[in-house]
Amino acid sequence: MDVNELCDSLVTWLKDYTQKAGALGAVFGMSGGIDSAVVSVLCKRAFGENALGLIMPCYSDKDDERDAKLVADKFDIKYQTIILDDVYDEFLKVMVKSENQMAKANIKPRLRMIALYYYAALNHYLVVGSENKSEITVGYFTKYGDGGADLWPIGNLVKGQVKKLAAYLDIPQKIIDKVPTAGLWSGQSDEKEMGITYNELDRYILTGEIANPEIRDRIRALYIKSEHKRRLAKIPEFKLD
Repeated sequence: MDVNELCDSLVTWLKDYTQKAGALGAVFGMSGGIDSAVVSVLCKRAFGENALGLIMPCYSDKDDERDAKLVADKFDIKYQTIILDDVYDEFLKVMVKSENQMAKANIKPRLRMIALYYYAALNHYLVVGSENKSEITVGYFTKYGDGGADLWPIGNLVKGQVKKLAAYLDIPQKIIDKVPTAGLWSGQSDEKEMGITYNELDRYILTGEIANPEIRDRIRALYIKSEHKRRLAKIPEFKLD
């Protein structure tokens, strides 16, 4: 499938699924990264004025907010900015005090998920997420956070394929070249946190081959550890008499 056909197929898929669900359009997060930029433009093509982007800074890098607005302005995407700093602070005030950085950082995408579903309910929209196949494979997303969505249109594309689609869609080059980050804390990056590069991960997903056995074992371990993220909650398999 060439990139033009891919784009048309994804837009059609978004329209068809949303129509079957009886929804009127889509709401999606705009983080300033390449994945959310691609999803935002696909939703704009699919739903026009019934596509709503939410920019939701939560002690975030100001450059990310500017990049999200750059995409919104370039493609005439309707958006709202919702600053979650105070909500995050208030939430932590009632929680047990902890220095666990990851536990606190994961609150941010979960607050964003709540905001997305609130606006989805107000507008009778579906929530469209921006997870790609590379992230899904190793569980690089927050369960019930950025992983909380109704549709993942780029969920079967590895990161390199998302970049090709971004170039086709004319996403600003600065966003395509940007170091991938979930924006959980200052200086955080996807590859640093995963312990592997996207090139290594994509190659393994697409071919099953990897030169470095340590990298192969790392990917397999991440896949097994994150299995629960790719499933609904488990139900006991035994039957009650």
